[in-house]
Amino acid sequence: MTHLTKLRKISILKWVSSNILENHLGSSKWTSWQTGAFHMTQNPRYCRTKITVQTEICELLSENSSANSKNVGKFSLATRNEAQAALLDYLHSTRSIEFTDAENMSKNSPHFLEKLLRRVKNEGDIGRSISRLLRYHPINEFEPFFESMGLKPSEYVPLLPRNLVFLSDDELLLENYHVLCNYGIARNKIGKIYKEAKEVFLYDYGVLSSKLQAYEELGLSQSSIVTFIVSSPYLLLGNVNVEIVQVLEKLKSFGMEISWIEEHLLEGITYNWRQVLGLLCLFGKMGCSEEQLARLIIEHPGILFEGSGDRTLSLIGFLLKFGSTVDQICLLFLEFPQIQVGKFVLNLRQCFLFLNEIDMEVTEIGKIVRSHALLLGSCTLKKTNTLFANLNVGKKRLCRLIQENPQELKNLVLGNRVKPLPESGEALQSKMQKSKFLLSLGFVENSEKMKSAIEVFRGNGGELQERFDCIVKAGLNQKDVFEMIKVSPQILNQKKDVIQMKIDFLVNDLGYPVSSLVQFPSCLSYRTRRVELRLSMYNWLKDQGAVDPKLAMSTIVASSDKRFEKHYINNHPNGPKRLMYFFLIGFIFHSVVSSTCDLTIDLLKQIKYQVAQTGDGAESAGEIIL
Repeated sequence: MTHLTKLRKISILKWVSSNILENHLGSSKWTSWQTGAFHMTQNPRYCRTKITVQTEICELLSENSSANSKNVGKFSLATRNEAQAALLDYLHSTRSIEFTDAENMSKNSPHFLEKLLRRVKNEGDIGRSISRLLRYHPINEFEPFFESMGLKPSEYVPLLPRNLVFLSDDELLLENYHVLCNYGIARNKIGKIYKEAKEVFLYDYGVLSSKLQAYEELGLSQSSIVTFIVSSPYLLLGNVNVEIVQVLEKLKSFGMEISWIEEHLLEGITYNWRQVLGLLCLFGKMGCSEEQLARLIIEHPGILFEGSGDRTLSLIGFLLKFGSTVDQICLLFLEFPQIQVGKFVLNLRQCFLFLNEIDMEVTEIGKIVRSHALLLGSCTLKKTNTLFANLNVGKKRLCRLIQENPQELKNLVLGNRVKPLPESGEALQSKMQKSKFLLSLGFVENSEKMKSAIEVFRGNGGELQERFDCIVKAGLNQKDVFEMIKVSPQILNQKKDVIQMKIDFLVNDLGYPVSSLVQFPSCLSYRTRRVELRLSMYNWLKDQGAVDPKLAMSTIVASSDKRFEKHYINNHPNGPKRLMYFFLIGFIFHSVVSSTCDLTIDLLKQIKYQVAQTGDGAESAGEIIL
């Protein structure tokens, strides 16, 4: 997996570099940005691969090790000292392991020691009990050895030799371990080297020493070599790593000492020096002078060392996809704020998502990213819903506000108190139109009901009147529609076309009179698929004599799924099958009619087969569709 990740990063680097070389070094502009032709991230996979038994054991050990780490101090200091002394005596005196190795293993393997103590916890003399236990139950010496090298149980279990339990049986492991120790590498850091470059411990006598000597011959001090090897164990594999040599030479030419580089290497991170070198070359191809690049790295070492530069590559790729020019990208880095590169990239992406959530046009987002990238990367915005609530605005107004002045984003960051925006002229006019409309319906001015209705209604007064008239024109009395709106004001929150479509569906497709809406106005609030399915199922049950034939439409449509299933569908033994039949028939018709769903003949045949299994008449219905 690590190898594939490295390849992906290198391919991104080549892509960015080649685009600059082929298309943009001779021009100040990038190729025009294609609207919508970018992806923020690949879709995550929500499936699991086959897990081996060993991996499952490792996961369990990982959980247990975190829990056990809390219990390591459960035993008293004196008890642990006795156990350590007994383990040391066994390893050195009985197993003839060198004293320094045995001492390190006994003092720096707390989880293994904890395991021993749990086996003798009810016995009196801890030291003698552990000695007796070890005498008659030899341990796997690789466990405390690997743990003393800085590995957790979940990390070293997959590395345990299959057919060995005694350290003395693996001479090359001990030999190369001693070479690293004698060279000055801390014992608790060697585990990282073993985990990431296990081949090093298979080297024959003298090979590892010669590799260390080769790096010294390049002018590196022993302490520097130790630092670089711990941060990048793969440097000990194969021949001398050319990339790190070139990186160090390049940074030296900028006036940076090796000690400065060592100080800015992040502990626990494995560095990809080929990627670091490629990033340095990329900056040169983008037009940054050596003086500018030196100043940039000194002021912001994270640009080079955070994730071996992959955060920086992500930032460059992000800006390229939005059409930023080489000059714009160089200028951004030369003016880069005092913030981690990873945090800058995260802020930039969050700002993009925010602008997308407020329905800003993609082309407008691109303009803001190109012209205000520094601003976007420096702002950690509040959540979008929080901003809507605090500002007391909708998407349109907030979108317009940001487009007119992107600097407003500074006021929407975490830690700032966001105050509601004053009402705009459009908002006041819309409120007046709503009030006028509600007064025409018979609401009392400034009453609580009127205030609640104003909050419920979406859209301006003109739109509400248009939607109201649409219902009246369907064949209802204006007075009845007044009462319908008072009972279910939310039905006017739908567009006129949607209301017309639902009424037409109820009357022409389902055969119900339009007057049925007077008793159940909220029917217009439900999706047509739900209404169709419920009413079709009820009519079938009524024909079968399984339900009361005089049930109100509101009872049929508004009941919860569980209640409808329990009190109606389950009244007939074939109820569940018939429900599936109606569902599939409705699915077929709606899918074929819908312009947004292009079902193939093969898929239709599959659905037809499923429908045919549900009961009488289903197969013929499938034939009609096909």
